[in-house]
Amino acid sequence: MTSSALVKPQVQGLLAKIIGFIVFEAFVVSLGVAVLYRFGVAEPRKKAYASIYRNYDSMKDFEEMRKAGIFQSTN
Repeated sequence: MTSSALVKPQVQGLLAKIIGFIVFEAFVVSLGVAVLYRFGVAEPRKKAYASIYRNYDSMKDFEEMRKAGIFQSTN
């Protein structure tokens, strides 16, 4: 068996190559998580708050709480 048949392992630059690949993977994963969060959590939450406050009457809510005796200063 000759020495030309054996392939030498890559030693120089291996760490930089691996780190570059890991950084790329981390970027892709974080981008995917951000997109999933936006459309899976943030948008439905915005729609839910919009539907709640579309017909919300703060004075009616205040009067109900006042009648229930929650506020001590407005008896």
